[in-house]
Amino acid sequence: MRPQIAAANWKMNLTLPQAEALLDAVLALPAATEPHRQVLLAVPFPYLPLALARTAGRSDVAVAAQNCHHKPAGAFTGEVSAPMLASLGVTHVLVGHSERREYFHEDDALLAAKVDIALDNDLTPVFCCGEPLAIREAGTQDDYVARQLRNSLFHLTPAHMARLFIAYEPIWAIGTGRTASTQQAQDMHATLRQALAGHYGQALADDIPILYGGSVKGANAAELFAMPDVDGGLVGGASLDAADFGRIAGALK
Repeated sequence: MRPQIAAANWKMNLTLPQAEALLDAVLALPAATEPHRQVLLAVPFPYLPLALARTAGRSDVAVAAQNCHHKPAGAFTGEVSAPMLASLGVTHVLVGHSERREYFHEDDALLAAKVDIALDNDLTPVFCCGEPLAIREAGTQDDYVARQLRNSLFHLTPAHMARLFIAYEPIWAIGTGRTASTQQAQDMHATLRQALAGHYGQALADDIPILYGGSVKGANAAELFAMPDVDGGLVGGASLDAADFGRIAGALK
């Protein structure tokens, strides 16, 4: 079975005492016993050492950064590089989250460079893609999202591509309380897998986890994750509630 992942994206939230309390609560949840199920904690940069220390020795929990710079070093005040993250022991990094695309104007070419620098430093990129409301309403979401994959990922060798996770985010369903129907989620995940298969072959496409990110909650996780091409979730607001996130993680295949 493909890896099934409950990824928590804390975004820019929590003070240090709050982060410590949430980490303790999440790590007190029942551990995953199946090797294909994993929790991924994407915490703000200042809390990465804390998360790494708290999760040491846990094979079922990994720590991710929420972003990285596309250069290995340099005069980029306030930025954090992939080599820095790797030196801490971070294993994963989010690339291309919809908020990075929208608020920081990250385009496909920049995200391709971020994917490359992450892979060069043995980090697993969690590549985010998805469409805004206008594209969904125009009915052109399949071409739009497949183009994001082509422009940012299809330069990779099959060996490098096999190391990625993908997260589909319907932008119109993030932080709005709206959720794509289970069928809408499944249809887009199948479209993404088909695009991967067209370039890399079906076998590789079948091995890549595709997560759903769009107002995932404990109440809807089981229905979403039951879809054959949905391999878990990239969870925003609900990841700040340990009990709700525990329900989401418990709903993994």
